[in-house]
Amino acid sequence: MKLILLGAPGAGKGTQAEVICKELDIPAISTGNIIREAMKNGTKAGLEAKSYVESGGLVPDEIVLEMLKERLAQDDCKNGYILDGFPRNLKQAEALDRMGIVIDKVISIEISDDAIVERLTGRRVCQDCGSSYHTVYKPSKDGELCDKCTGRLIIRKDDEPETVLNRLKTYHELTEPLKEYYGKSGKLRPVESQEEVLETTKLTLKALEA
Repeated sequence: MKLILLGAPGAGKGTQAEVICKELDIPAISTGNIIREAMKNGTKAGLEAKSYVESGGLVPDEIVLEMLKERLAQDDCKNGYILDGFPRNLKQAEALDRMGIVIDKVISIEISDDAIVERLTGRRVCQDCGSSYHTVYKPSKDGELCDKCTGRLIIRKDDEPETVLNRLKTYHELTEPLKEYYGKSGKLRPVESQEEVLETTKLTLKALEA
């Protein structure tokens, strides 16, 4: 089964991708990982990408698509795969179609912006050992220090309110239109995010059967 996983940053796509991988015995394909792997292996596309990455620029779609094509040709993708983080916009979705890649289903994790903001801005990370906490769902005992090593808890740059709102804005403008794009072909399967991860997982697996 060939799947695409959609959802705003912080919607829990990575968690659900892990579950689907185990359930269907297929790999999750992340464009970030593809780029790093191609650069490490020194492939033609990897060397081209390296110049963009080292200069702080975005790797052009053409190069990413070439890497994606190489990755999807590997043996572990024979029975299907999950595309996580690609396509990010309509242009990339249309490019996938032109490559002849037929997607079976598109799982879209649905969650409100308010819930995303609460979920992400409440995250705290220990600056010493890296343990994760949350001000609402998983607070440390005193709220400021790590329970494991007493290191100070900090807010990552990605979790600062302004950063979260900017990421959501980008998602709504560029990625959300993909729901309509795949909805027209009957491939979209919306899944309402639940407070309990296991409940979201149940709905996700049910959506795969629909």
